[in-house]
Amino acid sequence: QVQLVESGGGLVQPGGSLRLSCAASGSIFSIKVMGWYRQAPGKQRELVAVITSGSDTNYADFVKGRFTISRDNAKNTVYLQMNSLKPEDTAVYYCYLGQRGMNYWGKGTLVTVSS
Repeated sequence: QVQLVESGGGLVQPGGSLRLSCAASGSIFSIKVMGWYRQAPGKQRELVAVITSGSDTNYADFVKGRFTISRDNAKNTVYLQMNSLKPEDTAVYYCYLGQRGMNYWGKGTLVTVSS
């Protein structure tokens, strides 16, 4: 079993920054993908960014140049640095881990961008 615990969400003004963290524990193997998805009210969950164990990254077009994903393999932790936040970035952000054909999700952390 795998557990994912997110932290770092909150309220921020437009143009501000937040850093999300997600720590994975349990049955973690070396070959895995970690990342972040988000779901805004009334919308489907969508990819934000993912990173492989070799640090290859993939970003959604709407966050390119503003968000940066990184990871600490020794700590099984993934981070999402979010800069230049916009009101449309408001959503629940979910941590994701994929390994050995299984998908795992955190409970989510709310990010609200508002003045």
